[in-house]
Amino acid sequence: MKIQPLEFEKPVLELEAKLEDIRKQLKGHDMDHDPEVKSIADSIEATRRDIYENLTAWQRVQIARHIQRPFFLDYVQHAFTDFVELHGDRLFGDDASMPAGLATIGDTRCIVIGQQKGRDVKENLLRNFGSPHPEGYRKALRLMRMAEKFGLPVVTLIDTPGAYPGVGAEERHIAEAIAVNLREMMLLKTPIVTVVIGEGGSGGALGIGVSDRVLMMENAYYSVISPEGCAAILWKHRKHAPEAAEALKIDAPSLLKLGLIDGIVKEPLGGAHHDYAASAESLKTAVLAALGEVSKLSTEKMLTQRYEKFRRMGVVSE
Repeated sequence: MKIQPLEFEKPVLELEAKLEDIRKQLKGHDMDHDPEVKSIADSIEATRRDIYENLTAWQRVQIARHIQRPFFLDYVQHAFTDFVELHGDRLFGDDASMPAGLATIGDTRCIVIGQQKGRDVKENLLRNFGSPHPEGYRKALRLMRMAEKFGLPVVTLIDTPGAYPGVGAEERHIAEAIAVNLREMMLLKTPIVTVVIGEGGSGGALGIGVSDRVLMMENAYYSVISPEGCAAILWKHRKHAPEAAEALKIDAPSLLKLGLIDGIVKEPLGGAHHDYAASAESLKTAVLAALGEVSKLSTEKMLTQRYEKFRRMGVVSE
């Protein structure tokens, strides 16, 4: 799969193009000992590492939105087995932007819920660009209650720019659906582990994000508002999105330092879209470790820790 480059990756592409030209010129010759080839190859590796080991918050947002980044169903395919999708909220209908069902991760049977985007116009229309409707959150809650009934842990994978703000969603009470999920997830008597795999936008993300352990992929973001939305409010122009991203502290390292997430899931150099299998293996390992920790707790202690975890957020001392 040919990876579509981002703007800040162009220095690497230029060096790779230069190396390819030299290789064509030296075709049929022994290139391994050619000093120019070796020098450029070393420069490519050094430049790549310099870029990806010093990413800004805005660059991580761009990677999180990359069209070739693995989505929810890609992680289900690579990190889970025996997935059986379940449909409908038993009130209005099904929401294709919030697929969910039974699955197995490692040796653990669980309920897995996530938000799914599309890679082309047809799929994006089906998945509503990853922005769930009220019935998506109600379906998620229905399956969480089923997990509680049968003693199964819940794994949620967040990847949404935000819940759908359209007229239909408002008519069917999108805010109420999310609010009920926040309340009920806080009280759910079964372990819950969440991973932000791409975009973690506002209440749309939090509607399936009240968990015992909240993890983030290395190049995901988690925020109450998008950088563009913040820039439009504070600077009156979207061009200030990079500054907004820095100010919002929406990247995984910043959120871990602030205590708003519990861990970071390592991605391959360049982002998860460079190696689906390796990214899924990292996610699987992190989820199983988190489930192992939480499963050792009594139900009472698990619920107390979950409650205290979220009550600590936003408390500031000077």
